[in-house]
Amino acid sequence: MASEQTPGWNLFKQIFADHWEGFKKAHSRYDNFYYDSLVNRMISCGNPDQMGFIEYRCMGCGESLKVSMSCKCSFCLRCAKVYVDDWVGQISQMLHEGVVYRHIVLTVPEVCRMTFFNNSKDLLGEFMKIGTLCLDDFFCCVGKKKLKGGYVVVLQTHGRNGEYNPHLHIIATSGGLDEETNKWVNLDYLPYRLLHKKWQWYLLEMLREKLDTNEVEKLVDYCYKQYPKGFVANVQKGDVPARCRSLAKYLAKYVVSPPISLKRIDAYDEGKVTYHYRSHKTDKTETETVDVYTFIGRMVQHILPKGFKRIRYYGVQATKTFEKVKDIIRKALSTLKKLVFGAIQIIATKTYRERCLEGSGKDPLICSRCGNEMDVFVIWHPKYGYIYDEFEKIKRGDYDEKEEEYSLGGAVWQTPQRIQLSLPGVW
Repeated sequence: MASEQTPGWNLFKQIFADHWEGFKKAHSRYDNFYYDSLVNRMISCGNPDQMGFIEYRCMGCGESLKVSMSCKCSFCLRCAKVYVDDWVGQISQMLHEGVVYRHIVLTVPEVCRMTFFNNSKDLLGEFMKIGTLCLDDFFCCVGKKKLKGGYVVVLQTHGRNGEYNPHLHIIATSGGLDEETNKWVNLDYLPYRLLHKKWQWYLLEMLREKLDTNEVEKLVDYCYKQYPKGFVANVQKGDVPARCRSLAKYLAKYVVSPPISLKRIDAYDEGKVTYHYRSHKTDKTETETVDVYTFIGRMVQHILPKGFKRIRYYGVQATKTFEKVKDIIRKALSTLKKLVFGAIQIIATKTYRERCLEGSGKDPLICSRCGNEMDVFVIWHPKYGYIYDEFEKIKRGDYDEKEEEYSLGGAVWQTPQRIQLSLPGVW
């Protein structure tokens, strides 16, 4: 659900409300139903007439609170915060207790980025897959035996200033399972130069195979000559969980963040948008002002193809394999006496009520007038109409006569049962 609007959010929506139609005419690539639906849902987010609402009401004094449903759109900056929180809760339950994990970033050189942008449907899925193949090969070389590692791979397509920059954030086990002996092999030392060269080979050969053209062949040859030491592959040194209570929480801001956050939008005036970001090159906060079409383009270029899974699990982290190898890994680690409990914190997903409490310190469902707890009174959806109407239930006499009576605005009725909502599409 959406709570009160913020200035940054209003600016972001206003930019698209004012200029989306003009942008589509100037950039026909985005003039289709898929992009239209995402943008329109984002603009409508927080509007109860367009998105639907849940009305809470105090059964003691009649005070009410109407909360709009949110759009759940991956393009919506407001809903992205919920997406991040849900991802943290999900991934924290998909890490093997006691295993050392590393945060690995596999990048694409600037000269190749436009090729990825123009061929995103053909390349991005394979891009994620070869990242894990590269690491499997790398771990086998380092361990000098065939090891099955575990990887949570997240595709990110934007840099800090919003420009197109595809790269992979990978939560990788620091080692792997020797399936011949059912023993876990932990790798304390990783030669990063070897990883740089291997990543270069896997990436360029993938481009050569998927895009068999003379232009790509020239690009591949150029990259081998221009980057003799390989491509950048950043590896988090050391035991990440030991430094941070939850690896998932630590990585959330890196791997599932939107192209820009609300607080970074500084101004929108006369067709110009000003925003700030922290530069990788200078390690300082930089401010940039661009025309509105450039800003919109930097945002929409990160919308992934319909149905594309941005987070994928491989190896011993794969959904089908996870439970099967869980006990094997624990047993293997116990023989090494390296089983560390509590390194991974399980984080539960949060309800709308919990989010409000965390953000403002106030419980939105406690009546501001009398202090009683509010109950769900009405649920309305723009497509399905009234899904739930407490007043209609009261008028029909659905409640037992023995229940305690309360007055509300001069009327008297029985206390309704408290409803625990678990509806799809409601936060």
